[in-house]
Amino acid sequence: MKKCIPLFLLMFISFNLHSQVLISLLLGDKLNSPNLEFGLEGGFNWSGNSGFESNKKLRTFNLGFYFDIRLKEQLFLYTGVLVKSKLGAAKLSDADLAILKIDKFQEEGDYSQVLQSFVIPIFAKYKLKNHFYIEGGPQLGWQYKSWVEFNQSNADMKSKVEVFNKDDVTMLDAGFAAGFGYQLMKGKGMTFGVKYYYGLVNVMKNIPDSKNNSLFLKMNIPVGAGKKKE
Repeated sequence: MKKCIPLFLLMFISFNLHSQVLISLLLGDKLNSPNLEFGLEGGFNWSGNSGFESNKKLRTFNLGFYFDIRLKEQLFLYTGVLVKSKLGAAKLSDADLAILKIDKFQEEGDYSQVLQSFVIPIFAKYKLKNHFYIEGGPQLGWQYKSWVEFNQSNADMKSKVEVFNKDDVTMLDAGFAAGFGYQLMKGKGMTFGVKYYYGLVNVMKNIPDSKNNSLFLKMNIPVGAGKKKE
């Protein structure tokens, strides 16, 4: 995983540079408002599901965009979409696989339930004068793809198999999240934060109390955000 972090940062920065050019051409000065900040959100999350016997976390990257919309002097509406995000659970037990009706392979390996989702936060965000912030509110998810993933690795080979099970998963997820963070450059630069999400919806149709939960570490990069004064 440590080897993936520099690659992720490089991809994230490259994507950010291309996005700045595209967004500037499309929207221009519409994003240059003191009451609006637009940018990219990327990060890492550890997710689990309360309905599985396994309590191991699925570790994945996230990427999307956000809007900070000023409501009052220090109060903002924080929203956007994580367009690349996965929730689920890792290292499923034999009992978990039996409920999911997944036949085990002869090779030894790890099984994970993966839910590929669009994640939409709708948070109230309060920015403190020391450039820290707190945020919280409902978070929605649209789970448009789902599969059980088998990963096997030894000295001779690596293999991955995906068994799709979208019909066993509810399309919509919903719950609440809360978090905090800090914005660099006296409140005008990148933001680093953490949030915790707890779902209220049973996302696996055949598993009772199968609610998503996830800890997100995130980095926000403003793109053409509102620094221009009239």
